[in-house]
Amino acid sequence: MHELFVTERAAAAHPALPAAAADAGVRVSPITDRAADGLSETVTPQGLVAVCSLVDRPLETVLPGARLVVVLVDVAEPGNAGTVVRVADAAGADAVILAGDTVDPHNGKSVRAAAGSTFHVPISRTRDVAFALDSLKTAGLRTLAAHGYAETSLETVTFDAPTAWIFGNEAHGLPAHILAAADAAVKIPLYGKAESLNLATAAAVCVYTAAMATHR
Repeated sequence: MHELFVTERAAAAHPALPAAAADAGVRVSPITDRAADGLSETVTPQGLVAVCSLVDRPLETVLPGARLVVVLVDVAEPGNAGTVVRVADAAGADAVILAGDTVDPHNGKSVRAAAGSTFHVPISRTRDVAFALDSLKTAGLRTLAAHGYAETSLETVTFDAPTAWIFGNEAHGLPAHILAAADAAVKIPLYGKAESLNLATAAAVCVYTAAMATHR
């Protein structure tokens, strides 16, 4: 954190936050409610706005020793990306990789959807999806591509090896060449009448299934 902007109202409601920032050597600047409205992207800002360094890391630094990794390919909706980062964090994933044309994890909506997890789980970005897949395999991770029409169903998969889950675009899913490059394509069984699950829900089911299997 480089600077923290605080309204009088927020300072009174959360006195420990600006005090902790000041103790850590962060510059704390008082601002008006009107200024907070201008700095924040939310309709009802909380009165605390921080300037922080970017959190993403080089891909080669987040994979060594990883046992559970989440990969998003061409995910366009920042709310979905942030929610998946939050899911990955809660499930104890070792890294989240944003590949291809996936939204910037520093997008305001993505950061809010992650609810703090942007700063907890290592995040890496690369435009080169093939490089990301090769890096996962080089790191010894089995790659599972989430695909609604896959022959393999999630309840039949065993998680006895380090695993990377790959999720695709909200509207189009994963392209054929990525499905072919993965070690396996896996579908979530649907027991009711719903035709599909949205991206964030599907990611939560898949990632938690792997996490719970390894934490038994």
